Amino acid sequence: MEDLNTKPPLTNSEDDGTVKPPKIGDIVEGTIIGKGKASAFLDLGPYGAGIIFGREFYETKNRLKDLKVGDKIHVKVVDHENEDGYVELSLGQAGKEIAWEELAEAKANDENIKVKITGANKGGLLAEVSGIQAFLPVSQLSAANYPKVEGGDSQKILNSLQNLIGTEMEVKVFDFDKKEDKLILSEKAKERKKLQEILDKYKVGDVVEGEITGVVDFGAFVKFSDSDDPDSALEGLIHISELDWQLIEDPLKVVSVGEKVKAKIIDIANSKVSLSIKALKEDPWSSISEKYKKGEVVKGEVVKFNPFGAFVKLTSQIQGLCHVSEFSSPEKMEEELKIGQILEFEIVSIEPKEHRMSLRVAKREN
Repeated sequence: MEDLNTKPPLTNSEDDGTVKPPKIGDIVEGTIIGKGKASAFLDLGPYGAGIIFGREFYETKNRLKDLKVGDKIHVKVVDHENEDGYVELSLGQAGKEIAWEELAEAKANDENIKVKITGANKGGLLAEVSGIQAFLPVSQLSAANYPKVEGGDSQKILNSLQNLIGTEMEVKVFDFDKKEDKLILSEKAKERKKLQEILDKYKVGDVVEGEITGVVDFGAFVKFSDSDDPDSALEGLIHISELDWQLIEDPLKVVSVGEKVKAKIIDIANSKVSLSIKALKEDPWSSISEKYKKGEVVKGEVVKFNPFGAFVKLTSQIQGLCHVSEFSSPEKMEEELKIGQILEFEIVSIEPKEHRMSLRVAKREN
């Protein structure tokens, strides 16, 4: 961001060269000619003399304290000449106006800016850019700073983010709205070009070998590279549904941080890599017609309820759904079935390609 003292002043002149008086909202350059306990006086050249006082003084008094007579600064006109003949000025508003202009330029030119992290909440990080409050969402953090918290515990995520307070980050302007005083930053956006160059080396279907770097409630992160260069490493996500063919409630029961794994790339989109471990394992549904037949009665364990029905485990890798329509209501379903209960179910239909099996309760065990 440019120093406010180097920003070229706005001019206000007629075609014949005469100077018009400044309008409210204009940014003008002035020279400090005097300071009082609660005011600062500026020479505005052809515009006359200006004053920073009252609220405008107290909001920027720390900065004004460091200025001395003769220093040039940019200020915003907040009112015409007062009864004492001074143009009323604001140092803080001028800084914000210039800052918004520079932020717009930075976004338009895809430039990086440096910010210092001043705070954190459960949604991301807080920063300040030339007096403008900014927010850096968790989703816009780089892979290195993204909080890979086991179980997705919100308090642990906050603790991880708080460790970044005081650090300096290089970011891009992701979105802004001057009227709403909203500024959203992105750390990972600055890596997008380099990331895309690395991603171009891979395609869907490639098998990679990497290390589990984090386990969260929705899956596991894997860092992998095609060379020994750490700068060429990528981090992909194995969604919980892609860890194994079995129904998984807790990813930590399947993988752990530091574990070496092989995975298949199943998608590359929006600079994100989706991986699958189960894609490298034999699909148990490919031979299901040899083990189960429509109309057959089988034993199964009720393992989970959802709005559509009850999941029933037949083996560690094969689950069927007893649809809620088999009962009068979801409440009735949960009255008749209990998690962990083993019952006999009749196979209503089998769809191997869709990995679906529909069941209905046959009879209860004694």
